[in-house]
Amino acid sequence: MKDLAGRIAVVTGGGSGMGRELVRQLVAEGCSIATCDVSASGLAETKRLCEQERLPQGLRITIHIVDVADEAQVLRFRDETASQHQTDRIHLLFNNAGIGGGGSMIVNERAEWERTFNICWGGVYLCTRAFLPMLMKADKGHIVNTSSVNGFWASLGPHTPQTAYSAAKFAVKGFSEALQTDLRMNAPHIKCSVVMPGHIGTGIAGNTGKVLGGGESEAMTPAMIQVARDRITAAGVDTSGMTDAQVEQVARERIRRFMEEAPMGAAEAATVILDGVKADRWRILVGKDAYRLDELVRQSPEQAYEADFFDRFDAEVGWKVGR
Repeated sequence: MKDLAGRIAVVTGGGSGMGRELVRQLVAEGCSIATCDVSASGLAETKRLCEQERLPQGLRITIHIVDVADEAQVLRFRDETASQHQTDRIHLLFNNAGIGGGGSMIVNERAEWERTFNICWGGVYLCTRAFLPMLMKADKGHIVNTSSVNGFWASLGPHTPQTAYSAAKFAVKGFSEALQTDLRMNAPHIKCSVVMPGHIGTGIAGNTGKVLGGGESEAMTPAMIQVARDRITAAGVDTSGMTDAQVEQVARERIRRFMEEAPMGAAEAATVILDGVKADRWRILVGKDAYRLDELVRQSPEQAYEADFFDRFDAEVGWKVGR
């Protein structure tokens, strides 16, 4: 699908980060868009940015408040897309929505663990199930699933558990790879790509706190501060003597550094993804750190979770920034 003009694309997690940049670049390519997020303000800003760039005649952007972990909401999203775009088919499905959290099976609450897993994996599964009939009716289709480098390396370093997110991203990677055969045999006009970004400058860290804390405000609620405290503690920092204000300050600084000091921004990452889709690549690594980590894990998989492995990798790419 080298020419995206005139196509209809569905993008989850379009309210910020790579999702927003995918929407903007797809619009520039001439796609109509149905995009969802849990953030109403984020979606409104994405739509505003697209519209200020002057939409081509006939192109439509619709925004939808959807929790992709909830099947009823996903099915409503599908039905709204069909109704508002007046179509029974789509051409592109970007399963991009995701959050962090649930680092430890032992320290973190089960609800946080399952919330992370159900968004990062369940959202991919539910959206693919829901929109597959619409993809089947198109002349060409492409499913683009966002995994992560944590889909082949289940770690953020030797002192930071990453179980829920990594388990979900491994599932996304395995599902996408299995679809290569399933689609070729049963729906050969549909392709599937798995995207594995490294450290990309997005707001996922801040958005994770909002989703797990149950709010959209920039102000950190007590629940969000507790989530931040748990994450800082899981990273090996003693927070027992820290006030809530100090925890919030540390959390905001980490969020800022993660975004501003990343080796690649969200817009550049979106370009890499769309270039990969147009080149019909089923495996899309995003960022030099993703390529290098992939090489290192393949070279020495049994050492991949040792401290010296991470130190060697970090010395090359500076992954401790913002973590």
